[in-house]
This record gives sequence, C-alpha cells and structure tokens, in this order.
Amino acid sequence: METKSRIVKHLKEIRLPTIRACFEAEAELARRNGLSFEQYLLEVFEREMEARRQSRIERFLHESGLPLEKTMASLDRSRLPQKVDSHINLLVEGAFLDRAENVLAFGNPGSGKTHLLCAIANELIHRGRRILFTSCGVLVEGLLAAKKDLKLTAALKRLGRYDAVLIDDIGYVQQSREEMEVLFSFMANRYEKASIMVTSNLPFSKWEQIFKDPMTTAAAIDRVVHHSVILELNIPSYRLEHSMKPDQN
Repeated sequence: METKSRIVKHLKEIRLPTIRACFEAEAELARRNGLSFEQYLLEVFEREMEARRQSRIERFLHESGLPLEKTMASLDRSRLPQKVDSHINLLVEGAFLDRAENVLAFGNPGSGKTHLLCAIANELIHRGRRILFTSCGVLVEGLLAAKKDLKLTAALKRLGRYDAVLIDDIGYVQQSREEMEVLFSFMANRYEKASIMVTSNLPFSKWEQIFKDPMTTAAAIDRVVHHSVILELNIPSYRLEHSMKPDQN
C-alpha cells in the first residue's frame, strides 16, 4: 500500500477528517515555504482543532434553542443604561459561569431583556460554553412531567450539564403551586453549582405571585440573588418606540 493510502487509512481510523482533507496541500505548502516537520505538523493539527471548535459551536448553538437572530450584532446597545452596557464585556468573558453566578435581567415588556441575555449567551457559546434557552413555562412543564414519571433527579442531572440555563419570562405565566415547586427544586439544585440566567417583568417584591408561598419565595430569591449580577432595564419598550417612528418610505 502506497504512503498516501496508508496515511488516509490511519487518519480515518483515528478520526482526523480535517487533516485527512488537507495534509497533502499543507505538505506542498510546507515544501515550498521551507517549513520544518514540526511547523507542518502544527499547521495541520491547528486546522483540525479549528474545524472541531467550529463544529462544537454549531452543535451547541443548535441544542441551545436560542433565537439565533438575537445576537450581539443586532443588539442596539445605545439604548441600554450605561451601567448595564458596562457589564456586557465582562459577562461575555464567561468568568461568572466558573463562579456559578447568576445573571438577572429585569424590565418592562419590550425593554430588550430577552435580546440582551440571548446575545450574551450567543457570545458565550462561541467561547465554548453550553447554554440552554427555555421559556419558564416549557421548563416547568418538562420538570413536572419528569417528576410524575419519577425521573426528576435524572432531568435535573441533564440540565446540570449546561453551564447556564437561560429562563425567559419567569413571571409571565402564573403557574400552580405544584409547578412552582419543581421550579424551586431546579433553582435549589443549581445553587452554587451552575448558573441561571433569568428575564422577568416582575420585581422581587412580586415574586410571591410566582412561588405562591412567602417562605418559598424568600428561599428562591435568596438562592438566585446570593451570587448574581442584576441588570435593570428601566427603558421604554423598543417595540413601542419602533412602531411610533414615522414611515421612512
């Protein structure tokens, strides 16, 4: 078997598809540019690693459930309060995930809470982090179904694989006490272990509408706030502002 065929065979066996696709062309470039064997090896392995990084990002984006149009590029940062905007560059670095801190965004409907946290989450995924985006209702329904099937522990373990779970509109839908109990179980399970990112129209003073019971409400707030960054978007509705602009056509 000739050298090229043997190389291709071995690269298939050890699953290095990018090197298999590029090693001949890179070898020719190395010969023309007088690169050492070590420099050639470094180049083909860096090509392989970059391809794997891009594949991992695509996989994480797909599984995240994020609305992919809500990116940092499409976020109008000029509308954000200065204090909120100053937090963004720090948050996208992802150190808060290593510290299992939470990020909470509060504001009126249309203020851009969801877009802001989704844009941050999108950047984090491009840095190799696993993020799950879910509405509060979908999360609670899934946890409640798992509890009824006696699989709540397994469901919480699966969610624990994510560096952060982004819960959108935590106070938007009023749930039953049983449903809120599983939401509290989720928060308690992640406390000081992994991050939660939350958007809410309700200030903490109204979270009893969510958790139904004063003691449960206090315990939930305590766990969420203890290690957290709070972003307050006390700004007008973007959708309302946009609808009131005169037609440019």
